[in-house]
Amino acid sequence: MDVNGTVAEGFEPVREAFARNFEALGERGAAVAVYRDGRRVVDLWAGTRDIDGTEPWRRGTAQIVRSATKGVAAAVPLLLRQRGLLDLDAPVGEYWPQFKARGKERVLVRHVLNHRAGLPVLDRPLTPGEALNPARGAEAVAAQAPVWEPGTDHGYHALTYGWMLDELVRRVTGLWAGEWIAAQIAGPLGADLWLGLPQAEEEAGRTGRVGRIETPEPAAGANLRVRPKRAVTEAYDDPASLTRRAFAAITPFPDQNAPAYRAAALPATNGIATADGLARFYAALIGEVDGVRLFDPATMEAARTEQSAGPDRVLVVNTRFGLGYMLHGSASPLLGPGSFGHPGRGGSLGFADPETGIALGYVTNGFRKTVTADPRAQALVRAVRGVVVAA
Repeated sequence: MDVNGTVAEGFEPVREAFARNFEALGERGAAVAVYRDGRRVVDLWAGTRDIDGTEPWRRGTAQIVRSATKGVAAAVPLLLRQRGLLDLDAPVGEYWPQFKARGKERVLVRHVLNHRAGLPVLDRPLTPGEALNPARGAEAVAAQAPVWEPGTDHGYHALTYGWMLDELVRRVTGLWAGEWIAAQIAGPLGADLWLGLPQAEEEAGRTGRVGRIETPEPAAGANLRVRPKRAVTEAYDDPASLTRRAFAAITPFPDQNAPAYRAAALPATNGIATADGLARFYAALIGEVDGVRLFDPATMEAARTEQSAGPDRVLVVNTRFGLGYMLHGSASPLLGPGSFGHPGRGGSLGFADPETGIALGYVTNGFRKTVTADPRAQALVRAVRGVVVAA
């Protein structure tokens, strides 16, 4: 496999790991970018833009990153807090009165971010058309009763996270989260990432900008090394489980390659980014990138301070969350104990590690049947870890 792009001296093992993903793990098209102390040190891409096509992946190719979107979206309420506009310890209903219904008066803003709100499911899932209307998602969550006492336990809010966050941002700023990200994060930072793909970028996608994604069958001989525990498999197979219901909050799930889906803004799941855009975003959370820094030191520490840990009532594995970010752990191994970020179901990953100054973004067009710890992303993380340890 021909790998395009550059690596700084010392980061050659990342290129080797990236190439092996194509040779041994069935990668079709992907890119990875790494920043260190605000400077790009890895910028690699290979394969095809569309998983079902032949057009080559180019440096500016972007992809849907699924739940890696959550890490980008989480920056919005944290920045609003940093600016004194949002109190994380206030009840959600203080900003959004309709949310108080059905026993949710004590759900705090921080419970939305640390997956402790008790609202991972909808008793009546939204249709694809309803889901693309942000107001409809907010109405559905406001009408939902918690499935556990808010604040007492945690479980991954796979889709409902996005509707709660989006409505909170709108109530505080008058803008939807995607609009705020464009104006206050992606624009100033010069990062290629979107929550709600603009029409101009959709049109550019027809000639090489945004690729088509798919869940492919493993290539012959591919060693994916994914062996879910029986409890996890059973949870996904059981229509009545919180696991199955959380991921089925939209039923059936929309066509992720459809222009209408990409133009909508679902802060839990349909962000679109280049690998460089995702890495650049995380680099700006922990330091300065070309004169722009997003989080001040106190906000960065708040983001990565453990809020939830242990058995996850939805994912059925042990997970760790800070404020909107997954933390380093068995379910989501990152660079080290102080790392924070978010994977996307089936592949993509973005994270930062303040101790080493490392920020990484990985995007792919081939989404596997993994929720966290994708083998291809983990191969890249191990390679970066080896470089940092050796330095």
